[in-house]
Amino acid sequence: MAKARRRRVRDTWKDKQWYKITTPKEFGESEIGTTPARDPNLLLSRKVEATMRELSGDFSKQYVKLRFQISDVAGDTAHTRFMGHQVTTDYVRSMIRRGTSRIDAIMKLETKDGKKLKVHMLAITIKRAKSSQQRYIRETMEKLVKETAANKTLNELVEDIIKGKLASSVYHETKKIYPLKRVETIKTRVIDEK
Repeated sequence: MAKARRRRVRDTWKDKQWYKITTPKEFGESEIGTTPARDPNLLLSRKVEATMRELSGDFSKQYVKLRFQISDVAGDTAHTRFMGHQVTTDYVRSMIRRGTSRIDAIMKLETKDGKKLKVHMLAITIKRAKSSQQRYIRETMEKLVKETAANKTLNELVEDIIKGKLASSVYHETKKIYPLKRVETIKTRVIDEK
């Protein structure tokens, strides 16, 4: 019976170097983590998640998750770009009560600087609204958000969305149609043209 030769396994961990991951300029270029890689080019296109609380220290924004993608590596620092955000599902569920209406508006937008993104807004009424009122609120939300996006760059629009300015302006316009409890931008995603 032939003896099987045992192959020696090379430890690739020793070849790897640690890289610091930073947020884009509009988020203060703060460090959001570290990651190992054998080659800096292998880091490109990696996705990273961070909560708004981690970046700003504000505990009231714990439910906002931001998504970034590594775009370039300089030295031992990996720079990212904004890819989107999402509000946690438990936060959305906590806003919805029995006897209210949930109005979702999902739209594709183009900003002043030609960037495309998909935005999902949610409006919650105080009491159940008629379907015609819900349709009118949805149409008004879409119109307002598209107008705002057309007059702002991607960075300005993202800042308005994250700080809640966009949801606030939509709330003040749509509450004239039917009394609203809350308007929230629950999801955004930057669409890449390939």
